[in-house]
Amino acid sequence: MSAPGKASLLQTVKAVAWSFVGIRKRSGFEDDLAKISPLHVIAVGLVAVLLIVVGLVILVNWVVAK
Repeated sequence: MSAPGKASLLQTVKAVAWSFVGIRKRSGFEDDLAKISPLHVIAVGLVAVLLIVVGLVILVNWVVAK
């Protein structure tokens, strides 16, 4: 487990994924606020959005090509 005040990359990814879904317990949210750096959340969020957009473009191209 990571040291107090520091979150791992996996914890940051989980927090961003939960925020995309919109479901999160208050205690989990408060833990995230205490551990995760806003810069890390922004970076992981941008990568996640990029992956979603690229995935959608690939899916649409695949469906249209059929």
